Amino acid sequence: MGKFLTRERFGHPQVLAGSLLLIFLAQCSWLLLHGTSPLDVDSPELFRVQEGMRQWQGGAIAGTPAPERLEAASPPTIEVEQNEGFDPDHSPLWYLLASVAFAASGGESSVGSLHYWGWLARLPYIGIGLLLGASLWYVARRLYGNAGGYIALVLYCFSPLILRNSTLWLTQPEMGAAWGTFGAIFTAIAVAHTLYAPREVVLWNWRRILLLGLSLALSIGCRFSLAILLPTTIAFMLYVAPTRKLAAFAIWGCALGVACVLLLASYAFRVHVFWQGIRHAQFFRFSWPALTLSTAYQRTLSQLVEGGPALVIALPLTLVTYIIWRRTRYFGNTAPLLISILFLIFALGTAPVPESGFVVITVPFIFVFVSGILADLLETNQRALVAACVWGLLTACALLNFVQLARVGRG
Repeated sequence: MGKFLTRERFGHPQVLAGSLLLIFLAQCSWLLLHGTSPLDVDSPELFRVQEGMRQWQGGAIAGTPAPERLEAASPPTIEVEQNEGFDPDHSPLWYLLASVAFAASGGESSVGSLHYWGWLARLPYIGIGLLLGASLWYVARRLYGNAGGYIALVLYCFSPLILRNSTLWLTQPEMGAAWGTFGAIFTAIAVAHTLYAPREVVLWNWRRILLLGLSLALSIGCRFSLAILLPTTIAFMLYVAPTRKLAAFAIWGCALGVACVLLLASYAFRVHVFWQGIRHAQFFRFSWPALTLSTAYQRTLSQLVEGGPALVIALPLTLVTYIIWRRTRYFGNTAPLLISILFLIFALGTAPVPESGFVVITVPFIFVFVSGILADLLETNQRALVAACVWGLLTACALLNFVQLARVGRG
């Protein structure tokens, strides 16, 4: 135990990061208490939780045809009905995650019978929000040092878009997909870097293989269209370790196998239902004509602004810095930028589809990119000026967020 509780693992940086996450939790709690009503019944949320609870209790597989489905829990969209009763966008994992708090509390299948059903429905996503914040800080700190980790975490903890999605305030759940996507990309990069070690890489990386498989299962299980992560992760692995292509494919293949097993488990290991669910899934929900619509760009831009007011100033400045300053154009900054561009394109291409969620998935990568560029600027001769500007901007962002939360409380 003493070896685990070392200063390296639990020092001042960890304490400060933990304090920021506690502030994030407090904001979520405030928004949950004052911005939502525990008795408000949202039709998609009711359907999602009831489907998950029915499977937890040994009933039909969530998101698949079920003859015993209650009239009150009929699919809230015609897409499921027109898809032979299968959810075209989500696996049963999405529903099981939504209802896990009910299952843990011994809740009944009739969600309306629970007085605090609305709070229980949101608790899993608050937990995922905390875990994504911790993952974001860990990655940014490993890439850019303490300063980069703090900047990324402050941007995250005071992001209205992240707070809304962590509490399901007027939005659909996307945090599971966001955490899985973030984990899949950076785990793939991390495991590729280890391929240069003179060891038996496949067996030695079994923990990272499991983590990569879990991340892929979580992201694709929560949103089928995130199957785009499969070619993306192997592309990063091959780029980072071009001389170990066979080992990279072996590790990626093992992780993909783990992800398939986990997804099959969400279908209760019913192979036929699993195959039918995959057959009815829409893995590429993208409209090329949407890229020509001004409304798509307006909607995506407005969601980016909700990701954090500080991004309105910081993102353009960091992009310009990346372009004109060669020192910042290294892989640690380029990778999150490329992922951000990729998912923003998907956000534009799926803008006609309500609640596409790709902006929510993109924002953590933007936070990493911005924190990396700002951390580079903090190492220049103008460190004092840059630090004053950065922390002033982050403080203003936090205060503005508190003001908005106060308005929610008064409303």
